[in-house]
Amino acid sequence: MSAHSQKSTQSARLARGGRIDRSRTLQFSFDGKVMQAHPGDTLASALIANGVHLVGRSFKYHRPRGILTAGSEEPNALVGVYRHGDQTPNLRATQVEVYEGLMAISQNRYPSLDFDVGAINDVLSPLFPAGFYYKTFMWPKAFWDKVYEPVIRAAAGLGKPPKLADPDHYANLYAHCDVLVIGSGPAGLAAALSASETGARVILCDEQAEMGGSLLSETGSTIEGLPAADWVAATLATLAARDNVTLLPRTTAFGYFVQNFIALAERVTDHLAEPGANLPRERMWQVRAKEVVIAAGAHERPMVFPENDRPGILLASAGRTYLNRYGATVGRRVLVTTACDSAWAAAFDLADAGVEVVAIADMRATPPEPLREAAARRGIRVEAACVVTGTSGRLRVSKAMLGRLRNDGSVVSAGDVTCDAILMSSGWTPSVSLYSQSRGKVVWNAEHEAFLPGASVQRERSAGSCRGVNGLAAVLEDGYAAGEQAAEAATGAARKGGRLTATGGDASTGGYLGALPHDRNAGRVKAFVDYQNDVTAKDVQLAVREGMMSIEHIKRYTTTGMATDQGRLSNMNALAIASGALGAPLPQVGLTTFRLPYSPTTFGTFAGSSRGDAFDPVRRTPSHDWVVAKGGVFEDVGQWKRTWYFPQGSEDMHAAVARECRITRQAVGQFDASTLGKIEVVGRDAAEFLERFYTNPWKGLKPGRCRYAVLLNEAGYIIDDGVVGRLADDRFHVTTTTGGAARVFAMMEDFLQTEWPDLDVWITSTTEQYAVIAVQGPKAREVIAPFVEGIDLSNEAFPHMSVASGRFAGLPCRLFRVSFTGELGFEVNVPARHGAKVWELINAEVVKQGGCVYGTETMHVLRAEKGYIIIGQETDGTVTPDDAGLDWAIGKKKFDFVGKRSLSRPDLVAKGRKQVVGLLPVDPKQMLEEGAQITAEANPAKGTPALGHVTSAYWSEALGRTIALALVKDGRARHGEVLNVPMPAGAIPVKVVDPVMYDPEGTRLNG
Repeated sequence: MSAHSQKSTQSARLARGGRIDRSRTLQFSFDGKVMQAHPGDTLASALIANGVHLVGRSFKYHRPRGILTAGSEEPNALVGVYRHGDQTPNLRATQVEVYEGLMAISQNRYPSLDFDVGAINDVLSPLFPAGFYYKTFMWPKAFWDKVYEPVIRAAAGLGKPPKLADPDHYANLYAHCDVLVIGSGPAGLAAALSASETGARVILCDEQAEMGGSLLSETGSTIEGLPAADWVAATLATLAARDNVTLLPRTTAFGYFVQNFIALAERVTDHLAEPGANLPRERMWQVRAKEVVIAAGAHERPMVFPENDRPGILLASAGRTYLNRYGATVGRRVLVTTACDSAWAAAFDLADAGVEVVAIADMRATPPEPLREAAARRGIRVEAACVVTGTSGRLRVSKAMLGRLRNDGSVVSAGDVTCDAILMSSGWTPSVSLYSQSRGKVVWNAEHEAFLPGASVQRERSAGSCRGVNGLAAVLEDGYAAGEQAAEAATGAARKGGRLTATGGDASTGGYLGALPHDRNAGRVKAFVDYQNDVTAKDVQLAVREGMMSIEHIKRYTTTGMATDQGRLSNMNALAIASGALGAPLPQVGLTTFRLPYSPTTFGTFAGSSRGDAFDPVRRTPSHDWVVAKGGVFEDVGQWKRTWYFPQGSEDMHAAVARECRITRQAVGQFDASTLGKIEVVGRDAAEFLERFYTNPWKGLKPGRCRYAVLLNEAGYIIDDGVVGRLADDRFHVTTTTGGAARVFAMMEDFLQTEWPDLDVWITSTTEQYAVIAVQGPKAREVIAPFVEGIDLSNEAFPHMSVASGRFAGLPCRLFRVSFTGELGFEVNVPARHGAKVWELINAEVVKQGGCVYGTETMHVLRAEKGYIIIGQETDGTVTPDDAGLDWAIGKKKFDFVGKRSLSRPDLVAKGRKQVVGLLPVDPKQMLEEGAQITAEANPAKGTPALGHVTSAYWSEALGRTIALALVKDGRARHGEVLNVPMPAGAIPVKVVDPVMYDPEGTRLNG
């Protein structure tokens, strides 16, 4: 994107003042127009300094919209910023810091911001009332796919998504602290100061680039004898010098989770024109805090009056911030309209800076006399009992209509006022989002007319304005006390009982909730509640008329509170309007849920390094390179690359698998089983833990022996299986399925921490520590015998289901005698770093014995011939041990194990359950399809329930025919019965047989 040559000077910038660096001038562009700014500017403040107020269009009606706030709650000024040849959409201009060469564009407009064809929606707005989509898109039904859905998809969303892959990288950091303070306004700074004085480890975070919050815009106030801004600088210097304090500006606390786990998003390089190559764009902080102090402050509420959304209409606190912090004036002729004291301070500061304040319109009949006197000294006209009843101006406000409030609540015209900016305030709403995320319940406070934090559920406390404390001195005192209390609770440090002295910043009184009364035609004017989603007061009232009684339903019907500001500006006004329409007290109407993220957070921060190949890491077994060199074919199993089969010459998969099966059964086969999950269970109570965890009994298992293990979930269904070997009285080697390793380990940890914390047990994942080579077949003993040291391999000394520690080719080894093929089998476990070497040594012996290597497809065939199930193939999440023919694996005398009680549920013992069986197609050459349904009749009537389905189907080289495993209703009672598998080409008749179709006596295991 190239910038136009046209430039804009800083026409609305004061000659002096503000916290910007006037010694340097930066150039940036907005919609191609080059403008000037200074270091310290946000994009919003720089645009205002350049006289720009029109920054975007609203979502639904495409109405012109301007900057409304100076913080992260900004709903209007969402922009796209170009970096690395692509744009990041939906950034809040109030949070974007200007740097040299910044290129930003407006959004949601076409072809230009000044002339947007989408504005036709505003003219047609009577056709788009609240909830219109619920009524419009229902019929005709055929329109949905071809008309409605394409139009909705084209209109949905704000901004344009990036076209290129994200070139930036993101970091992740875990941290612990005694006290986490969220927010660096007066309460937060005081809390961090007092907590850190005790020696407690403190983290202080704030989403703004500069810490200090409202104090950075304050005039005429002192703290500890210093001007407010100077006290902020001195306090931050003190905190920075303390080794026990971490300061995190540009860092948003966006999520509060259980056990005082808080997620922070730090913007590391977004404000730099040329960030270092090794620096991340953003960093996720995952913080575990002993105590949390929430000092999130309060949000100023807009006033809901007709046409209150024109560019140039801002919150009073925002106008004051742009003036005092950034040295920019929001207009030349400014009207201030308010229902509380705080907006008067903005009017006074503007007047003192030389801006014409045409009037202060206060809807209160008797504003405080000291304020009226201060206005009179400045020559500011004051209109009491006065409200704005409308505005005019196409792309920026140019005039306001005033109305006088009468005693009966009606309004009469009080004339018009020419102005190019309006500052408004209907009061303040405490920020309770993070408190609510901590699972605390807010409580309605009638005195404050606000929801305030109630009892703490976690180890947190709110301080300052976010819990309804008002006035600078009171907020500082509350923050200081909260910091001391948090430090005492976290470390036991005694409180000093100190406090901070302050002057100025008096407590504000007044406030109003809901839509202002006016004398206009209510059906024709738009008084906006939610700016981003174009929700008006009459939309909320319509939702109530159409039967929406719950505030959650009203929210979804109108979309109020669903904008990127999470309802911080709109919720309380919408609640008040709904309260009036419902005729119910506001606290009875309730609040909607405060969900994370608290502020919009980039996907990159959540993803961190989990992107590209790292999103789903590729895991390779020790034999991987050898297999590649030999031309093996891989398949993905979970995150693992596993060898599927080894073709020779012109063999296809079927021929290769048939050869591998034949050679393994006749001689010997070699298989890489390293992907099996491996967990070490150690401790005095290790046997007791396994006794409670798996269905099988474990206390009687002797060291050196193995047992097949079945794991259930609490509903009684099979979720994993494996072989467990007892290495010593207090040590077990547990194997799991490849895909179930992480799940089983997490389940073990969960039960140890929450159900059986009294057990003396440690669990360690050892999946990556061992390479496992399975040697299966009649000549398996001959293959491994030359390498085994310290283990007697005879049947008598080392029978089937044995385990022993020894050495293999001079390397430490755990040797298992187990089989998943039905043949004599061993599994050699050696340190993974030696896996490739041991694989090649074994392979040389396998070749000498006339054997071969085989892959997962052959493994599947060999196990199916023996009726061995695979979790996730013969099970579908509803299979019990009895269904799978594994009733023998349940310890009948065991008092309890996971899922035991569920096994006696009526539906789990009822007749007609599906059971694992074998299937032999009547035509031995006909192959079944996995997943195919099984019915009693060849051509069942439509709607006839299936008896089951095919779970596995293969060609069996050993049996010279096709075979299958299946889940069939009352399967074991149907042995010998002929059923049908309906297929498009005609039904395939199949005979139901025992699932063990090869060597049913099991003699080959003992070769």
